[in-house]
Amino acid sequence: MGRILEVRGLSKRFGALWAVRDLSFAVERGTLTALIGPNGSGKSTTFNLVCGFLRPDRGEILFEGHSLGGLPPERIARLGIARTFQTPQVFGHLTVLENVLLAIYQRRRPGLLASLLRTPGFFAAERQAQREALSYLERFFLAEEARKPARDLPLGKLRCLELARALALRPKLLLLDEVASGLSPREKEDLAEALQGLPAQGVTLFWVEHDLHLLMGLAERVIVLHQGTKIAEGAPLSIQQHPEVIRVYLGEEEC
Repeated sequence: MGRILEVRGLSKRFGALWAVRDLSFAVERGTLTALIGPNGSGKSTTFNLVCGFLRPDRGEILFEGHSLGGLPPERIARLGIARTFQTPQVFGHLTVLENVLLAIYQRRRPGLLASLLRTPGFFAAERQAQREALSYLERFFLAEEARKPARDLPLGKLRCLELARALALRPKLLLLDEVASGLSPREKEDLAEALQGLPAQGVTLFWVEHDLHLLMGLAERVIVLHQGTKIAEGAPLSIQQHPEVIRVYLGEEEC
């Protein structure tokens, strides 16, 4: 499969505090990899560094073997990296369907002339975009809400909408930032069902989550951070039995 993402010696400091320090790991293509750790362990900072929202003080981030150093977030996104956020970022005044269509339009970028002249090809592309957007909504159980304003959705469905929109970008790597937070047990089951098949369809998942039970049942590999450094990495069962991980989670607030 090969590595789709590789981090080498990554460090980021805010004043005297090292949020991430000498962090190295790899995410294999076509897998679901989990990133866990107590609050303040550096998980969100790591995501922000990968996506270009923060610049590292030192270290290197490689995506498909190419350095992301110095690239702005929009360039990184166009390379095939998408993400969700702890607080869902959607356009509340638009409908659920329109939120997903925006991602499809961003990816396709229809020609200016076809858009102005409203050619038959333009209308065919519009119908295809609608069908595609609805397919993403169906994956996350949102088809019945397609015409509703996004601001009217409860938190669980807002998270699903953000996921549907992220997938509409057709990313190669999708970073999931606590997408199960605030969901009911049934919603978490639906979420797991919707996400499980994505790696086989070409979308590699890199997931930060509070619900360790959910993650351990889905992830193939787990990376554990504590105070900005990696303390363990391996298969879920080995991580659950790792003495340092047990000490961190028993002695401090869970992530």
